[in-house]
Amino acid sequence: MSFYFVILGPADNPLYEAEFGTYKQGGDGVARFPDEQRHLNPFLAHSSLDLIEDLQWSPNPHINHIPTHTLSLPLTLPIPSLSASTSGTLSSAGTPSPASPAPSSAVTALGGAGGGTGNMYIKCIERFSVPGVAGGGAVWVSVFITPGNVRMVLLHDVRMDEGVRQFFWDVWELYVKTLMNPFYKVGGEVRSRVFDGRVRAAGKKYL
Repeated sequence: MSFYFVILGPADNPLYEAEFGTYKQGGDGVARFPDEQRHLNPFLAHSSLDLIEDLQWSPNPHINHIPTHTLSLPLTLPIPSLSASTSGTLSSAGTPSPASPAPSSAVTALGGAGGGTGNMYIKCIERFSVPGVAGGGAVWVSVFITPGNVRMVLLHDVRMDEGVRQFFWDVWELYVKTLMNPFYKVGGEVRSRVFDGRVRAAGKKYL
């Protein structure tokens, strides 16, 4: 089992990203995404933002029928990452949509304009299939939306709703503690090695 995790700010800018594997069933914690798929993971995460926004403001954000998308390769769209982030949501057409304003303070980031519901964790909102990849290249997309409109997106090749939910709650607690750090600039990239280590420890514990 392999996982790609990214935290996206209110302006859809990547704040943190990590790739790791499972330690369960004798796993060694190393992600084993096929090479054809690994470079697509940031694109898949960003391409889900439109659906995430729709669900965020829905009175019933749960999905009864999970949409499945089959990608046409090769893709030549710009892939957002921490080294080259975009200023808006990357749509399926490859054009960024207008970005939301970034929070002005840690108080806004913690409790500002967030979702219209109390449902912060939305399990398996989409499923992607990458043709030509061993095993079908299928990945699920799950999301956690904080009250400050920060989106945590997890791509996983095996569905495991409860483990993903617990992972998200632990990482959210870590992120809140980061926001309270006076040396952290709200809306900026999270570069703390301690934060990275604890995110990976949560992945080891629950995923």
